[in-house]
Amino acid sequence: MDDALEQRLVELETRLAFQEQVISELNDALTAMRLESAGNAELLRRMLEDLKLTRSDGPGDAALEPPPPHY
Repeated sequence: MDDALEQRLVELETRLAFQEQVISELNDALTAMRLESAGNAELLRRMLEDLKLTRSDGPGDAALEPPPPHY
C-alpha cells in the first residue's frame, strides 16, 4: 500500500473514531436533558395544581361577593 494512501486511511479512521465519540457524548447529554426536562415538567404540573388549590381556598372573586352589610 502506498504511504500517502495509508496516511489518508489512518486519518479517516481517526476522524471516524473521534466523531463516534462525540456522537456518543451528545447522545448522553441529550438523554440527561430530556430527563431533566421531564422532571421540570412534572414539577411545574404539581406547582400549578398547588396554586389552583390555594386559589380555590380563598374568598373567590370579589366582584361576585355581595357588599358587606354596612354599605
